[in-house]
Amino acid sequence: MFPEYRALISQLKTTHPRFQALFEKHNDLDHQISRIENGEGQGYGQQLVTLKKEKLQIKDELYKILQQESQHSS
Repeated sequence: MFPEYRALISQLKTTHPRFQALFEKHNDLDHQISRIENGEGQGYGQQLVTLKKEKLQIKDELYKILQQESQHSS
């Protein structure tokens, strides 16, 4: 996720509590989605759609933080 911000992501995971919480939630959702898609869950349904939408919203918020923080450090 966002390879162009790899160094900034590493930094923000330790210095930015909101970013850290969102990053952890994004990873958790990613694991949940993978379990469902790989047949360990109940199949492709509304739950999966909801999880993917939530993950996308978090990813958008993470990207906004990355953009803001990269401008501050420039």
